[in-house]
Amino acid sequence: MRIVARTYAESDRYALVEAGVHPLLARIYAARRIRSSAELKYEVSALLSPFLLKGIDDAARLLADAIQSGKRLLIVADYDADGATACAVGIRALRAFGAHAEYLVPDRFKLGYGLSPELVELAAQRRPDLLITVDNGIASVEGVARARELGIATLITDHHLPGPELPAAACIVNPNQPGCAFPSKALAGVGVMFYVMLALRAELRKRDAFKGKLEPNLGALTDLVALGTVADVVPLDTNNRTLVSQGLKRLRGGRGQPGVMALLRAAGRSPAEATSFDLGFVAGPRLNAAGRLADMSVGIECLIADDEARAMNLAQELDRLNTERRAIETSMLQQAFEYLNAVKGTGLTFFDAGWHQGVVGILAARLKDRVHRPVICFAKGGEAASEGGVPVLRGSGRSIPGLHLRDCLDLVAEARARPHRALRRACHGRRVDDRGTRL
Repeated sequence: MRIVARTYAESDRYALVEAGVHPLLARIYAARRIRSSAELKYEVSALLSPFLLKGIDDAARLLADAIQSGKRLLIVADYDADGATACAVGIRALRAFGAHAEYLVPDRFKLGYGLSPELVELAAQRRPDLLITVDNGIASVEGVARARELGIATLITDHHLPGPELPAAACIVNPNQPGCAFPSKALAGVGVMFYVMLALRAELRKRDAFKGKLEPNLGALTDLVALGTVADVVPLDTNNRTLVSQGLKRLRGGRGQPGVMALLRAAGRSPAEATSFDLGFVAGPRLNAAGRLADMSVGIECLIADDEARAMNLAQELDRLNTERRAIETSMLQQAFEYLNAVKGTGLTFFDAGWHQGVVGILAARLKDRVHRPVICFAKGGEAASEGGVPVLRGSGRSIPGLHLRDCLDLVAEARARPHRALRRACHGRRVDDRGTRL
């Protein structure tokens, strides 16, 4: 085991001590980028306003119009914990607002990631009036274009970095899109969706949609927000810490969603003593296991279940899938460590015909942490009928701080088309971050 001391700004530590914080705690807080004692007050009132997000007013009006017109809404989810919790937040809130809302999550083994044209064709069979992406969509230029051709509007809620071209959606809400002044760029996909629902409730309130009715309490969804935020390993800045704190408070008070409570209990953990560890290392992996080995619909159904018995049955199935995932991961990791002894280089790429394509992302992350180099792992992805049955590979990559795999792939693609321009861009540098990139 290697202990690494976090660095901190002495000015932050001093400010905390001057505010009355114990010197030891002040150093710990400063190392977690807490700069003042005000950031230690995790009250709802401390959350940033939803209306600081670019496009959120338009999104609220778009959704409110759709609800009041009785239009069919279809959430297009992602197949990880962030996408599943974002979908659950959307489904629960929209239905509480009286919307006709359903969801669709792509099969990662057949359709891959994001709102692809193929996924739009599948979604169109349900005859939706509006597609709502959660935790994806910011790069789905072709998918949104296909939806427009079919007469289906699209609302994108995402948090990933955009590419050079934004999709022509009816509306985009993403703190990382150009021109968005929202101070917290670290919102997870579930956080973005939660904020959109807050804005929608405000819009419906202005339209007297709750007159004579009990207004839905969106605070009841904060345990879902906390789970997705921690499981997605986004930076816990002040705003995210407040969201997570509020979610944990609900769980400890026995007021969490039945599915989240069941996930913890199926793992032998007490919701009354829940911590961020339980969200990130207990509930999160069990939720992710559905997307890796089976169908994330199992996870989403667990999160939107109101019946405690049904929620527990689904949670136990997720627990079983997670046990299977761990066994597969251990076997793959042992093989990969053997391969490490035979390879050298700046970046590493691995493939084994027996590996499970749903686990290569975890494998790449483990290897990246071990060698501190960018790693891409591939597994057999089935047969590509469009190419005469030629086997295709599906891979997942993870990178190190300072090098974004997407930027590398952009340069490779550009080098094939315009080698001289690509070389100039490589020399002058580009925007980078340390987040893993799906392929």
